[in-house]
Amino acid sequence: MFTYKRLAVAMSLALMTSACSEAPESATTVTDTQTPAPQVAATEAQQSESEKANQLFEDIFMENVMRSPMFQAYLGIKEDQDKWDDMSEQRQAENLELTKQHLAQVMAIDESKLDAQTKTSWLMMKQQLEEDIADYQWRHYSYPVNQMFGLHSSVASLLINQHTVKEVADAEAYIARLNGLPQVMEQLAENLKIRAEKGIIAPQFVYPYVIADSKNIITGAPFDDGEPSTLWADFTKKIDTLDIDEAQYNALRDAAQTALVEAVQPAYEQLIKDVEGIAAQADTNDGAWKFPDGEAFYNNALQRTTTTDLTATEIHEIGLSEVARIHDEMREIMAKVGFEGTLQEFFVHMRNNDDFIYPATDEGRQRYMDEATALIDNMRGRLDELFITQPKADMIVKRVEAFREKSAGKAFYSAPSLDGTRPGIYYANLYDMPSMPTYQMEALAYHEGIPGHHMQIAISQELEGIPSFRKFGRYTAYTEGWGLYSELVPKEIGLYEDPYSDFGRLAMELWRACRLVVDTGIHAMKWTREEGIDYYVSNTPNAKADAVKMVERHIVMPSQATAYKIGMIKIVELREKAKAELGEAFDIREFHDVVLANGPLPLNVLEQFVDAYIEKTKAAS
Repeated sequence: MFTYKRLAVAMSLALMTSACSEAPESATTVTDTQTPAPQVAATEAQQSESEKANQLFEDIFMENVMRSPMFQAYLGIKEDQDKWDDMSEQRQAENLELTKQHLAQVMAIDESKLDAQTKTSWLMMKQQLEEDIADYQWRHYSYPVNQMFGLHSSVASLLINQHTVKEVADAEAYIARLNGLPQVMEQLAENLKIRAEKGIIAPQFVYPYVIADSKNIITGAPFDDGEPSTLWADFTKKIDTLDIDEAQYNALRDAAQTALVEAVQPAYEQLIKDVEGIAAQADTNDGAWKFPDGEAFYNNALQRTTTTDLTATEIHEIGLSEVARIHDEMREIMAKVGFEGTLQEFFVHMRNNDDFIYPATDEGRQRYMDEATALIDNMRGRLDELFITQPKADMIVKRVEAFREKSAGKAFYSAPSLDGTRPGIYYANLYDMPSMPTYQMEALAYHEGIPGHHMQIAISQELEGIPSFRKFGRYTAYTEGWGLYSELVPKEIGLYEDPYSDFGRLAMELWRACRLVVDTGIHAMKWTREEGIDYYVSNTPNAKADAVKMVERHIVMPSQATAYKIGMIKIVELREKAKAELGEAFDIREFHDVVLANGPLPLNVLEQFVDAYIEKTKAAS
């Protein structure tokens, strides 16, 4: 089953794929009259078993979606829009039993009678269910609230960004969710307590972020005499668009105000007290090595994240090698722009040069947004050179909301709704302008927007012929590997004309290479937070604020940051393999369709699809 953990991860990147079924297994087409009766029977049996399997995959996926009102909201489903997810221990135990039932159903399918695409789906479903069962032992090995994510901020974000209000029932469901927050926060506090009893407590630096974000939610009217609070402003703005009479409007407004004051405010005030109690137990040890069986947990996390068998030591060494290579390429650009000095001096020059930083004013931030949008629009016009399948869903550039910008990442992508009414969104965090230098703007837009996550995620939800669980699956090495690969591709069609922007591209890739070093350093080699920060500052041109945020991200999300570079390396490796074997028959658009056409995949399965594409193209040519 796609447990709450798996669904929660999928929420932020909710959809990926493209529809390109494999060619029939037989290279020869024969008519019915030419086909011997046994082969006809075999084909019919294969279709029957494949249809049965695909229906099962869909049933399993939807059963789990309908157990998660929050994931429904991300998909634009309104069935349970007045509810929140149940995150109790009892629910997790129920989820485990359901997962075991689903695995038994999958194992009852006759694998030998499946067509090629359905067999891939069967193998992936089986693997995911087995991993969910195996990972149940690690269900408490996470920090439910931290500076990157958590229910304290995600409930507000969901209401603002995913809970649409088109009619009175939607507004009433919004109010019901406000009234449901005390139970959500009680379950969250219980989850924190269970982890604390097991010795799984976030380091001290995490708690001020969580407390500040929580206080931000209950600051402003109607909680005090200030400007409208984030949720109050959002709700009133949404009901302002409804075609209702004054009495209905006032009733909704009054009900929301009551819910905010009598449910939301005390829920957050109690959560803040609970978090303060956990914070008093925290220390400054940063790595997963401090957990009970921490080494085994981290090794498992690396395997899940990278979908490889690479060890922490191997990943660390790959990172060091990639850092050295990228440094050499940066020295070439340094020479091109005529800078005299060492690479580290060039880093300082880039880091402290105000020419690359827009003012921290409304005008400066708007200029950044306008130019990021222009980059996206230009790339949108070049897609025919690179892609056959393209998304129908629109994409916009948006600034991260004020209530979460202080703790949120510098940039991220939010998927469009299934019905296309909500576009994909590339969020730029403009809270700290020195952390968003203009020389990195181009690569950042390509990664989060087009041709990066929007191409990958929006395409997938528009596909047919692939089970939903594959469209909505989450393999971080594939997903973020594609995002990082998407920073490279525009250079190959002549973009990054400014050498400083190309330096920015390399700086972004360097950043991901350093992640391999620092993530393994912190979680396997007992590096401190300060050692990780020093490594980034010494080896990249990024602002120290970037380094602090990144290291703090490593600490609360063990292994996650290793996915980007490992995934990119594999995609580039597969592309170069296809180029070498196909020569003039290689088509970059076809290769990209293969990568995106089968949904998010473990890297070893992606390789199988690329190998099949190579053999098919060879045969055709």
